[in-house]
Amino acid sequence: MPPVAGRRGAVDHEKGWGCVTFENGVSAREITGVTWVKSRASVGQGNCVELAKLAGGAVAVRNSRHPEGPALVYTREEMEAFLTGAKNSEFDHMTA
Repeated sequence: MPPVAGRRGAVDHEKGWGCVTFENGVSAREITGVTWVKSRASVGQGNCVELAKLAGGAVAVRNSRHPEGPALVYTREEMEAFLTGAKNSEFDHMTA
């Protein structure tokens, strides 16, 4: 059975009743019941990227300057690939 669209995402019957999923671009304010975290290296000037772990292992990402703005939602596998690349310095040139 395909996911059933709802106000805050979708209920995915294949993953289990009540497993809410979110589409990319959903307003971050609609992702409730999660804890948004940011790097300890953030300087507290509102220039942080914040992440929240979602049910099923997905991760939502938002801009701390716009906490109610759109959130991007990535699968666990996508986040693992990104974090591995970051740990291996693959993106260092983007801030140089």
